[in-house]
Amino acid sequence: MSALLPSALNFAAFQACWFASILGAAAGTAWLGPVAVGLWMAAHLPSLGHERGVEWRLLPIAAALGWAVDSLLAAGGWLAFPVAAPAWGSPIWMMALWVSFAATLSRSLGWLNGRYAGAALLGLIGGPAAYYAGAQLGAVALPQGLVSALNVGFAWALALPALLAARAALLQRCPPAAAKQASA
Repeated sequence: MSALLPSALNFAAFQACWFASILGAAAGTAWLGPVAVGLWMAAHLPSLGHERGVEWRLLPIAAALGWAVDSLLAAGGWLAFPVAAPAWGSPIWMMALWVSFAATLSRSLGWLNGRYAGAALLGLIGGPAAYYAGAQLGAVALPQGLVSALNVGFAWALALPALLAARAALLQRCPPAAAKQASA
């Protein structure tokens, strides 16, 4: 039971950041999401112990990947940011959401680690579902309807396994202290 608590708190914090980001952007207060994510990261990172260094390296990778994916979707006309968006590319609040999502890979979505096919399937389904929900709340738009959703799904089917692969590579490069001691 005690192992479930950190995962449940991790999931709840991610959901709180998702709502702060989406509702903040829709209301014209796009700063709300990045502030919520920043506060969560201030609490989350120290709780990781030996994996803190891996997470510090993964989060900027997630932000960059998220910016690239969402910017390409926007450039293709499959995603639009009606409010609080730069002239080109993904807004900062969306990058914060990717950082927030990446922080679930060590806890609440930790069961996905090493399961790339499952991650691709989750991305294929969960990506469009999240963007659709964001569209219903007014933070994003899927201008081409189903075609937009399919493209978001394909992008996430690639992006989620890529994030997991990046995390696995970082874990190999910076193994936890306990693993280092056991191999010595």
